[in-house]
Amino acid sequence: MNLILLNSNDHWIDAQRVRLSDRRAEHIRKVLRSQQGDTLRLGMLGGQQGTGRIEAIDAQAVLITVQLVDPPPARHRFDLVLALPRPKMLRRILRAVAEFGVGSLHLVQTARVDKSYWQSPLLADAKVDEALRMGMERSSDTIIPQVHRHRLFRPFVEDRLPEICQGRPCWIAHQDADVRLSAVAVQPAVVMIGPEGGFVPFELTLAEQMGAQRVHLGGRILSVDTALTTVLAQAL
Repeated sequence: MNLILLNSNDHWIDAQRVRLSDRRAEHIRKVLRSQQGDTLRLGMLGGQQGTGRIEAIDAQAVLITVQLVDPPPARHRFDLVLALPRPKMLRRILRAVAEFGVGSLHLVQTARVDKSYWQSPLLADAKVDEALRMGMERSSDTIIPQVHRHRLFRPFVEDRLPEICQGRPCWIAHQDADVRLSAVAVQPAVVMIGPEGGFVPFELTLAEQMGAQRVHLGGRILSVDTALTTVLAQAL
C-alpha cells in the first residue's frame, strides 16, 4: 500500500482531519509501523493526492491531518475491451488495470468464454471495487477505472464499440496480424483482447466491419493476463 486511499464516507472530524479504524489503520500500525508525528502519502478517491501527519495513533484508530494538493497521475492512453477472463484470473487482472491507470475496461462475452464465468462472485460490484482499490493503493492513484459488463458480443460491437472508440483507433489483438502493436502511432486508442484461444473468425470480421484493425503482440502465444500486461506496458 503506497497510498492511503481516503473517501468522503470516512470518519472526518472536520475538513482536514480524518480518523481511520479499518484495514488502513492496521496497515499504518503494523506494516508501516508509523508513530505520532509521522507523515503518510494520502489520496482522495476521485480527487487529489498529498500528505497526512499522524496526530494520534492507538490500537483502535489513527487520527490524521490531511493536506491534498497534487493532481492524480495521468490516465493510460489505452482503454480496453477484454473477453471475460476465467474467475481465477479476474482479481489480478483488475488490479493490473488499476495499477496501469486504465480509464475504462469493458468485459465482454465471446464465443470461447464460458457463460458460467458471469456467475462468479468476484464480479460483484463490491469485489470489483476492492480489487481496483488494491491496484490504486499500490500504484498511488486516486482515479478508479470504470468497469462495464457486456453479456452479448454482437450488440456490443455493433452498438457500443463505435461510441467507445469515438474517433480513436481500435486495435484488436490477433496472432496472424501483419502489424505489431508496438509499431502503431503513439496516440489514445482502444485495444481489444480475446479469451484463451482468441477471437473466432466471426468476431474478428464483425469487429473489423466496425473499424477495428488487427495487431499482434509478438511471436509467442500469451495467456490473457500476460497479454493484457503486455498491451499496457507497451504504451507506457
